Amino acid sequence: MKFLYIVYQFLIGWPLVIVATLFTAIFTIICFPWKNGKAPRTIQVLWSRSVLWFLLVPIKVTGKENVNPKQSYVFVANHQSFLDVFAMYGWLPNNFKWLMKKEIRKVPFVGTACDVAGHIFVDRSNPRAALQSVELIKKELVDGISTVIFPEGTRTKTGEMGRFKQGAFKIAMDMQLPVVPVSLTGCFEAMPSKQLYANPGSQVSLHIGQPIDISQFTDINEAMTYVREKVEEGLKA
Repeated sequence: MKFLYIVYQFLIGWPLVIVATLFTAIFTIICFPWKNGKAPRTIQVLWSRSVLWFLLVPIKVTGKENVNPKQSYVFVANHQSFLDVFAMYGWLPNNFKWLMKKEIRKVPFVGTACDVAGHIFVDRSNPRAALQSVELIKKELVDGISTVIFPEGTRTKTGEMGRFKQGAFKIAMDMQLPVVPVSLTGCFEAMPSKQLYANPGSQVSLHIGQPIDISQFTDINEAMTYVREKVEEGLKA
């Protein structure tokens, strides 16, 4: 059964993902003047959902009622797998910009599409450049546009949540935006690091927590610890 599942993914699932990705990238580039409009956002959501559909990975989403689609937030999520991106992009109800690693810019079509869509690239090896990226993302967080950040900075290799970095919390504190903890489960089991196929029988869950008023904290480490605890609570929900 697992063999047939893997054969399907490589012969049918992944080719469909590639075609959908190219179409979405080209459409996004064409729609550059309306990068925050409804049409590009709708196509990008459908693309993200289609990736999980084509790879036969079901998803359960809870907590959408906790956020206002017209409010700007800093969404903070644990990073388990390659699939996290599609779960977040496809099912978060808010329009948002990613803070993403600079290597994605080199991916043909996708890098250009991400650039024109207003997503911000981060050079994680250069602290000064990383700070400049943080300042750029702040300019995008207006008129209900949010940002999504994986504060661990990279995917887990063990399934355990790693140490949080301060970037997301600095943005939230500087702009006085609520932080929304998002908990992803099942992604690591479905597609661990460096694996190119989704395991059969996998199910992904995405839980959107209650927004946290960041102004109640004066210390960034205290805020980071509290939000991490809320992400962990969502993993157990």
